[in-house]
Parts: sequence; C-alpha cells; structure tokens
Amino acid sequence: MTPESMPPEQVFMERLRAQGYGGEVGLVISTLEGEELVSLNAERVFLSASTIKVPLLLLALERVQAGQLRLTERHTLKPADRVGGAGILHELGAGLELSLGDLLTLMIIVSDNTATNMVIDLLGVDAVNAWLFERGCRQTRLVGKLQLPPDQQNAAQRLGERNRTSAAEQAGLLLGLWQGQRLEPPVRQLALSILGRQQYRDILGRSLLRHADDSPRYQTYTKSGELLGVHHDVGLLMLPRPLCVALLSEGGSDRREHPENQDTLVLSNTLFPLLAALGGLDQGISGDI
Repeated sequence: MTPESMPPEQVFMERLRAQGYGGEVGLVISTLEGEELVSLNAERVFLSASTIKVPLLLLALERVQAGQLRLTERHTLKPADRVGGAGILHELGAGLELSLGDLLTLMIIVSDNTATNMVIDLLGVDAVNAWLFERGCRQTRLVGKLQLPPDQQNAAQRLGERNRTSAAEQAGLLLGLWQGQRLEPPVRQLALSILGRQQYRDILGRSLLRHADDSPRYQTYTKSGELLGVHHDVGLLMLPRPLCVALLSEGGSDRREHPENQDTLVLSNTLFPLLAALGGLDQGISGDI
C-alpha cells in the first residue's frame, strides 16, 4: 500500500515508528464543526497528566456562571497546599491570597499543580466526576489531587488508580467549549483567553510559523500534559482551516521532562505535516499525508 492510499492515521503511525518511537498514541483531529478528520485509538484510556485541568477549568467556570463561585473571591495558600511538579506556587510563601481567577490562570498557563489542587478542593472530586459523567465522558476520571505524598493520597490513589482520559473526550470537551454549548459568551471567552496563554507549546504549537517579532502567527488554545514517558497536547488551532486536536501518548523512551525531549520532538515533527495538510497551511511541506 502506498502512502497516497493509506488513511492519514496509518501514515502518521508508520512515520513515528520509522523514527524509532515505540510508544502508543491516541489522536483525534476534527474541524471546529465536529467533522472528524483523523481518529487513532480515540477511546483508548491514557493517564491524563495535566490535561485533566481542561475539565476542571470548564466546570469551575460553569459554577462561576451559575453564581456558585466568584472569580474575585480570595483563597489563602496554606503550607499543606504546596505540592511539587509544574508551577510556581510551591516556591512561594504560605499566606498568599489568590483569587479564583488567579488559580484558574495559573492552573492552565503554567500548569501549576498547587493551584490545581486548590481548585479541586473548591469543586470536589465526586462533583467533578459527576459532571464528567453527565457530559458523557466515560474514559475521563479525576481520581484525586495531584502530586500528593503517599500519606496524603486517597484510598483509590493508594491502590494505584490515576487520573485518566482519552483523546476523544478531550476533543469533545474542547469542541463543546468552542461551540458555546454550556458557557455564555463572556465566560466562554475567558476560558479561551486562559487556554490561549498557555506557555507550554512543545507539540501542537512548536512548528507553527511565527511573525518577525516571534509572536505566533496563528492563535492556539491548548493544554499540554507530561509525565515520565507521557506527552500530551490538546487544543484548538486557528489555522486557515481551524482544527480541534487531541494527541495523547505513553510509553516514550526519553524520560527527561525537557522541551527537547526526543519523544516530544518526534511527535511534534510527525504531527505537523498532517496538521499542515488538514489545516490549509502552505509552509513548504512536502510528502504525502
């Protein structure tokens, strides 16, 4: 079978394997109207890493819209709140007062785990999972807060359960946001604004053209996620033909959490020609998709 006659997801996987990538990938690409263009292991369950922060953002803003939470309400950072991993709050002193708007922004744009756990405290684990179920999400589940030491983990975490998701459900949540299914225009715009300022652009945003001042040529609304061997990126890409993309991966061999992680580079470089072809980019891309 020639590349011209292969489904795009098969070409994508063959190119990954040719570059030595031995992990597994879930990939969904659709138009913003919901027309599915690519589907690969769409319902396979992966560790969610920081993509679990997408439903947390959406639920928190639904509660703001309903008047159950206020963006301006202040919450005090306590010593026990601080956890490691991504973010900055674990480096700051206890007693700092942050608004809910601050917490949601930090949770997304620098993937702050301490801010995330404070948001989870406000929402409640069971309430998050009930919301996901009501949204039709069966593969996505919040098991508990992030980066907790073993003595603070809940019973499910001590049994080895971890937060999880799928490419199909991440794409569905993002499409729902874009289409305004549950958030009114001002709140929807806030969600997009926060996602649009995410600072980690290691996969979906890595290869997109930039202006002379190094600003991105195309607006993106994304959330990445990373664990050892796990590299995710999900988002809305405002290309000439706008796309919704959810890429999840596991089993990578480069264990470094670093922008030049070889698995991340292979995933990004292999995905980009597919995005260019489907998104209507003309950036000198050659080869069959």
